[in-house]
Amino acid sequence: MSLSANPEFIEAVNAALQADVLASVVEHGQLIVTVPAARIVPVLTCLRDGPQFLFEQLIDVCGVDYPERAQRFEVVYTLLSVSLNHRVRVKVATDEDTPVPSVVEVYPSANWFERETWDLYGVFFSDHPDLRRILTDYGFDGHPLRKDFPLTGYVELRYDPDQRRVVYEPVKLTQDFRTFDFASPWEAITDIQLPGDEKATKPPYWEKPI
Repeated sequence: MSLSANPEFIEAVNAALQADVLASVVEHGQLIVTVPAARIVPVLTCLRDGPQFLFEQLIDVCGVDYPERAQRFEVVYTLLSVSLNHRVRVKVATDEDTPVPSVVEVYPSANWFERETWDLYGVFFSDHPDLRRILTDYGFDGHPLRKDFPLTGYVELRYDPDQRRVVYEPVKLTQDFRTFDFASPWEAITDIQLPGDEKATKPPYWEKPI
């Protein structure tokens, strides 16, 4: 059994966090704890400093989008204890308008992780020292990993030789949707009727014009 799924470890986590635990489950051999967003800083501080936990490293912070929920976003924190060789995943839920407290003071590595979550999902982290885009351009419109974000985006860019700079313009789909006839790439180069080419009737080679 994984140390992260050990009943004693799970009991210790639930006992230490007490009322902050909204849900506690084990999935794929790893403990996942859901806590209120407003309590994320003391929860992670407890998991970092508790001698029975010693989660020294914040491995990742990421977002998940569930548009059908009132609190559509989940922010997921993955912690690793090198000393005790176990992991735990902590989740909080929030909506588009409610900020999540930054945990940069607890784990400095959260700085860029939170910027990435803000950039791609639009989850705002209060008290973050430098919350700005990190993967998309500064002029990017929207948050591209939201489920309702269009595949084409909202703007496109091009280099303007007159202005000598890159400019942003509304997306213009100048190419119509192509009609695929699912033609085999081997059609017209062989006299043999290949599977899937039944729609294309090949005349015998002796009937072909020379």
